Amino acid sequence: QVQLVESGGGLVQPGGSLRLSCVASGRDFSRNTMAWYRQAPGKQRELVARIVSTGGTNYADSVKGRFAISRDNAKNTVYLQMNSLKPEDTAVYYCNVPYFDGGNWSDYWGQGTQVTVSS
Repeated sequence: QVQLVESGGGLVQPGGSLRLSCVASGRDFSRNTMAWYRQAPGKQRELVARIVSTGGTNYADSVKGRFAISRDNAKNTVYLQMNSLKPEDTAVYYCNVPYFDGGNWSDYWGQGTQVTVSS
């Protein structure tokens, strides 16, 4: 059974930093793209950052230069280093792994971790 478990969220002051982790279990994800999404209250879930199996990355414009996604394939883990946090970064952050199954794309999701940026 596949599980994605996020950790590292919390309350931080504006300008602070947090590092999120997502540990995947149940199968080897070293060849999968892994991503972080977030959802703020009253808003749609949005892509924050994505990393492909070879290490290439892309980011939402709102986090470029502040956030960094990385992965450790040996640990089946993806990270999100968040620096210079702003109140508008407040959201539930979700780990995501898309996969191709039987001719269709689907997604594994974690349960989410709350990030609150407030003074």
